[in-house]
Amino acid sequence: MLTRSRAGISLVDPAPLPLSVAIARLTWNWLTHHIGVGRRAALVFILLVGLIPAPAQSTGENVNPSMPLPQDTGTAGLKQLLLRLHTTARLLYTTAHPDDEDGGLLTLESRGRGVTAALLTLNRGEGGQNKVGSNLSDVLGVLRTLELTASDRYYGVEQRFTSVADFGFSKNPDETFQQWKGHDVVLGDMVRVIRAFRPDVIVSRFGGTERDGHGNHQASGIISKEAFRAAADPNRFPEQIKQGLFPWQAKKLYIDNVCGFRSTDCDPKNYTLRSNTGEQDAVLGTSYAEFAMAGLKHQLSQGAAAWSLDPGPHYAHYKLIDSALPNTTDNTGHEKDYFDGIDTSLIGLAARLGSEESKVPFLRSSLEKLQKSIDAATTNAGRDARSAVESMLLALDSIRNLKMRAADSALSAAAKTDLLTHLATKEDQLENAANFAAGVQLQVTTEGQPAANPDDAFMAVPGQSFEVTAKFSGEGAAKLKKVTLDLPVGWKAQLLRQDTSGAVFHITVSADAAYTRPYWHRDYPERESINQIDDPRYVTLALPPAPVRAHADYTFNGRIGTVRAIAMTKYTEEGVARERAIAVAPPFSIALEPATAVITTNHRGTAEIFVMVRSNVVTSSPATLRLQLPPGWKSDPATQSVSFDHTGESKEFHFKVLPADLQEGRHELKAVLDYEGKPYSLGYTVITRPDLDTFYYYQPAIQRVSIVDVKVPANLKVGYIMGAGDDIPTVLKQIGFDLTLIPAEKLASEDLSRYGTVILGIRAYDTQKDVIANNKKLLDYVSAGGTLLVQYEAGTGDFNSGHFTPYPAQLSRARVSVEEAPVDILAPGDSVFHSPNQITQKDFEGWIQERGLYFMSQWDDHFQPLLSCHDPGEAPQNGGLLRAQYGKGTYFYTGYAFFRQLPAGVPGAIRLYVNLISAGVRPSAAATHSSITLQSAGMSISQTTGTKSELRIHN
Repeated sequence: MLTRSRAGISLVDPAPLPLSVAIARLTWNWLTHHIGVGRRAALVFILLVGLIPAPAQSTGENVNPSMPLPQDTGTAGLKQLLLRLHTTARLLYTTAHPDDEDGGLLTLESRGRGVTAALLTLNRGEGGQNKVGSNLSDVLGVLRTLELTASDRYYGVEQRFTSVADFGFSKNPDETFQQWKGHDVVLGDMVRVIRAFRPDVIVSRFGGTERDGHGNHQASGIISKEAFRAAADPNRFPEQIKQGLFPWQAKKLYIDNVCGFRSTDCDPKNYTLRSNTGEQDAVLGTSYAEFAMAGLKHQLSQGAAAWSLDPGPHYAHYKLIDSALPNTTDNTGHEKDYFDGIDTSLIGLAARLGSEESKVPFLRSSLEKLQKSIDAATTNAGRDARSAVESMLLALDSIRNLKMRAADSALSAAAKTDLLTHLATKEDQLENAANFAAGVQLQVTTEGQPAANPDDAFMAVPGQSFEVTAKFSGEGAAKLKKVTLDLPVGWKAQLLRQDTSGAVFHITVSADAAYTRPYWHRDYPERESINQIDDPRYVTLALPPAPVRAHADYTFNGRIGTVRAIAMTKYTEEGVARERAIAVAPPFSIALEPATAVITTNHRGTAEIFVMVRSNVVTSSPATLRLQLPPGWKSDPATQSVSFDHTGESKEFHFKVLPADLQEGRHELKAVLDYEGKPYSLGYTVITRPDLDTFYYYQPAIQRVSIVDVKVPANLKVGYIMGAGDDIPTVLKQIGFDLTLIPAEKLASEDLSRYGTVILGIRAYDTQKDVIANNKKLLDYVSAGGTLLVQYEAGTGDFNSGHFTPYPAQLSRARVSVEEAPVDILAPGDSVFHSPNQITQKDFEGWIQERGLYFMSQWDDHFQPLLSCHDPGEAPQNGGLLRAQYGKGTYFYTGYAFFRQLPAGVPGAIRLYVNLISAGVRPSAAATHSSITLQSAGMSISQTTGTKSELRIHN
């Protein structure tokens, strides 16, 4: 979950866990909230007692993501590096979302066979459900990017993305392509990756048929088939050719899902290639599938903490569906390897040039010499790592000379690009292997004391200066020659001192330095399904590279090697030393929270806006803070002076705002800080977790205000029991409900008779064992006259076997993914459509992402279905909103996606939701707003009718 600091900077915590490990959630809350144990200590305790499996339990990984995995150190690490030197094979794996990938296959190919592999994931999963917190949309996309790249460390692969976004569940590729504006955006990105990475083989997780399920999955398979041929066509996406890319024809294309993802018994007619991912690897000390699962467990927002690997053998079945080669299968229609028919030897780089090999007569002999050096290094390393260093550095020198000669040759541009791509990969691999064998390391860190927490870790600021220290270490014959900083254009570095152990530099950041932020964004994530690319240099990368890097040249018995490093900043998290890459941030981070505020049309008076500013600089002159308001709105004061005495300081500023009118509609308020002639209006969120790297999500200092015409019943007390996490309580408080958050662990002792309505947050039965344990108490509360609103549950099997409903009902995975799908009111006379708000068809307009999910498929006659809707071409879904009278009270189940609609300020959804939770209120008591006081995360609103009134929005 995200915890908001007063600086407007957020931190992703290792927060609540899924149902199968729900006891861990209870323990977490008890340790952190009641006992006062720190987050990291609580996590360690939970892992030690076995309440959840550690993300890397089977590997013994250090929790610090800046440290290498144990399998990448010592003899095991060197063996894997040497394995890569003996092949030029390149494989590109394509899929739709994070967690779709076949990690076992990727691990087998990369770590088991030395293949250079890349994973291309179409989107970042930003439209999915967050199973460890309430954060959704683009901030979830950044979190899932970090989770996936953590998994990639285990798979041993590079990561790529396209620019399309996950807009939520879709049932067919037509809907997906409609959201993605056709095929060309995503196809162009995949073609770009193929042309840049130049794989020999492309493997698609999906085949592009209904068998794939999710419309994004089907689209992934369809695009992979198209891109296989389109990447080789110079007439497709010619702008890429002008940018320096060249057409590339991968040799073979395979698809997965031909036997089911977890099948061990597959008809041989259905597949071309069967890989044993359950095979034990002596270097890894486990099977490829098990090692990949340890990596997959980092994807906690997907619920991966509870995932496990079924015992027994594991196989990956793939089918060859397109090829640019003559037949490569045997007489049974099968292959032994993805690279059958492809020469992946070093010397094969000469043969693949065909007739152009004559233009580089030196190439074949040079490659043969290079191969001999690599063979010698491998043999020597088997006896002693240090004895292999000279052979590696000799090979490294040879490959650098070969690159220069190839670059100056008469080869065509396309042939030269392909050759240099492979030589550059081998250069990197040789460099890493030589450094590893020589025990050489370079560490670059900022000067000064480590920050006390992640939020306050050092950030470089444009125009400002700082110092870094580079420390070189090496064993035996390794001697430092020189340390050099590798900085962005416009940055300056001054060498303060250098000796045999390293150097110290004074760095000045350029005044126009780019902030360390995603290179993509969406202005309106709830409406847009394609990201805008802000910095084309990084398009298709997972994240932009760290800005401050360094390399050190050293000698080893007369031969020269190079070691590289990223400059890091240090901090502590609850007493544990951590570090992350130095990042560039604006001088000020400015926040208006929550991002969306909802107020009612009957409000009168002023709004007090709280703006929080965190400074990364000491102000040398006064700054000025102001609000940009909608036409006709006014603020008091118009501006405020701002100053900061030290970095990391946060301050809160108040403005009273008078709206021009209170007609239903949407408005934006923006905070701007003017300093030294420049306006600043961004805030950033620090996204991290003990098992993840760190990155930053930027958002404009904007509050989107939704004015809604809604009647709220007076004096209705509402109890809300949080499930997986959602922002509905914030909205209910904003519009005037007297709402209390009831911790699930206190449900047993809570006096529910105090509440007119009790609401279960999304997936409450999935994630809160105390809700399950106290279900009878909840039903007794209804029977005594209360109203219970149960929102969608995802664990259909557990829910149905638990018999949690007052009368028999069967939960299904049915959903309506088209947010504009027509909605029919099945019971127009029911009070929920008339009191306290009149519900019409207009109230189903403007919904976002989806209508609903996990509808009931069967129900007892005691239940009354209230609404019906369906996706195009499908039968009506009537189980999305059910009402039952149980004893003296009312029970509701709803699968409609109110958890998305209310925080987005969708008026009709807010009115209908108010009616549902007001079902037990007599109509005479349901039409007044006489006195409203609300407190919410980062906001409070107070309102009085009749006399002078005031709206207070505290951010």
